[in-house]
Amino acid sequence: MRLLLRLLSYLKPFRKQVLLAIGLGFLTALCNIGLLAMSGYLISAAAIVPLIAFLTIPIYVVRFTGIGRAGARYLDRIVSHNVTLQLLGRLRVWFYQRIEPLAPAQIQAYRSGEMLSHLVNDIEELQNLYLRIIEPLVVAILVTLLTFWVFSLFQITLAWTALLFLLLAGLGVPLLAGLLSKQLGKQQLQARADLHIQIIDGIQGMQDLLAFGRAVSHQQLITGLNHTLAMIQRRMAVINGMQQALLDLLMNMAVLTVLILATPPILENAINGVYLAFLVFFLLASFEAIQPLGQAFQFLGHSLAAGEKLFQIVDTPPAIVDSQEPAQIPASSTYALEFEDVSFAYQAGGEEILHNINLRIHPGSRVAIVGPSGSGKSTLVKLILRFWDPTSGVLRLNGQDVRACSLADLRSQTGVMTQDTYLFNETIRHNLLLARPEASEEELEQVIEQAQLSETIARLPDGLNTWIGEQGLRLSGGEQQRIAIARTLLKNAPILILDEATANLDLLTERGLLDTLDTLMEDKTTLLITHRLISMERMDQIVVLDHGRIHEQGTHQELLATRGLYWRMYEMQNGIFDLVETIH
Repeated sequence: MRLLLRLLSYLKPFRKQVLLAIGLGFLTALCNIGLLAMSGYLISAAAIVPLIAFLTIPIYVVRFTGIGRAGARYLDRIVSHNVTLQLLGRLRVWFYQRIEPLAPAQIQAYRSGEMLSHLVNDIEELQNLYLRIIEPLVVAILVTLLTFWVFSLFQITLAWTALLFLLLAGLGVPLLAGLLSKQLGKQQLQARADLHIQIIDGIQGMQDLLAFGRAVSHQQLITGLNHTLAMIQRRMAVINGMQQALLDLLMNMAVLTVLILATPPILENAINGVYLAFLVFFLLASFEAIQPLGQAFQFLGHSLAAGEKLFQIVDTPPAIVDSQEPAQIPASSTYALEFEDVSFAYQAGGEEILHNINLRIHPGSRVAIVGPSGSGKSTLVKLILRFWDPTSGVLRLNGQDVRACSLADLRSQTGVMTQDTYLFNETIRHNLLLARPEASEEELEQVIEQAQLSETIARLPDGLNTWIGEQGLRLSGGEQQRIAIARTLLKNAPILILDEATANLDLLTERGLLDTLDTLMEDKTTLLITHRLISMERMDQIVVLDHGRIHEQGTHQELLATRGLYWRMYEMQNGIFDLVETIH
């Protein structure tokens, strides 16, 4: 019940439109009842009245209700669908806004296909709650009360009989169907989500599936999931058919019972016989208002299951909470970063990735973070951007604890380029302007030149307006990397973080790009995270991480002189580079 009330609470901004839709729905039902009931009366009365003039009012009622039913139903559909579509639009935005603070910590627990299923299918499922459950339920209650009142004017026994059959049809049958399909709603949503996940994974990983000969097995997996979903849907169809059959049975039994019960009073002249057809058609029309409840109760299970899945996600507390009263970052042309006894573990009580990191990056300095894979280099970047907070210790920006700063202010001071930077399925121009939408053409051309993209852009048929495909798949890995570098340069933030920024580039292009970056680093606090020890002599400081600890620290020459871990890494890479250059 709490879940249902919570879902209904989102209707509050639309309560006037909802009441209007319910009113129009009830008016539609009234017109339908009036049309059928008065038609029955008119046919019966026409056989006994001496003059047609005596039937003028019933004739006009039939005409009015016939036209009114069509008009009321049309307006009802417009209002109810308009409210529902507006509400679903708001819910999608609301859901996206709620999951945004969860990234990247909690969001990594979900696959992209699963999240897409929640955002599209589960929210779409909620339309049934607002469109096919609330309004039909209220209209059915009003029609049931009206039927009881009208029948009680003739005979109370008829009123209770009609009420009994309407309750059996409106509550008994849906409850039975709901009991039979109790778990099917959740199973259907889960099966559909699993199917979408595998389809999306299959499309995104098609090349690898084909390369490893697993395309057929993946297709079989999708076929199996599709079979499971179809089986659940067939079971739902069987229940729907049974439900409809029971409703028809109850309606016919109700009519037959009313005919039997009304016959003695008519013979005794307690009820005028001309009203017999009126009562029968009135009851038939009332059942038309009750029939949608069967499907409504079934939709209710689906909607509640979808709402439960959505709330499980949005109710997850974010790992990072923005400060309610953010402190100002001390203004400066360059910025200092300081790690003070920083330790970090991705899971509470889990293994620490970083251990007691003490590091000061001076304003305008260039610091390289190097070390073996898995030593915690990229984790430092995530802490600087506050994707996570340290388990212990303090990270400061210009002396200010970053946890006290606004997330927007903190991230606006930082330009980040990572090895797996995401490129959107858009044009090159759109991907570049993500960093600074107001950038001019001259600024775009400048960063394109700096990122050594000029020749690539010139070769493309549409230049900057070339569509690069999902994740930039129409470009080579090196071209994708250079676009990401150009985007970072366009942001022109005072803190520049390059996390394996040149990993996908060849040696000549990498060295040329590092020459360009050398100039751009002059007025920026730069953090270069890399496992390729190229141009390290340009760094003011080199920090060697190993197993989450600072193993060595110093300049390039100082670390080579100690003949420690850095020296071994440097000698090993030099041997590989010499071999590559010899081959070329």
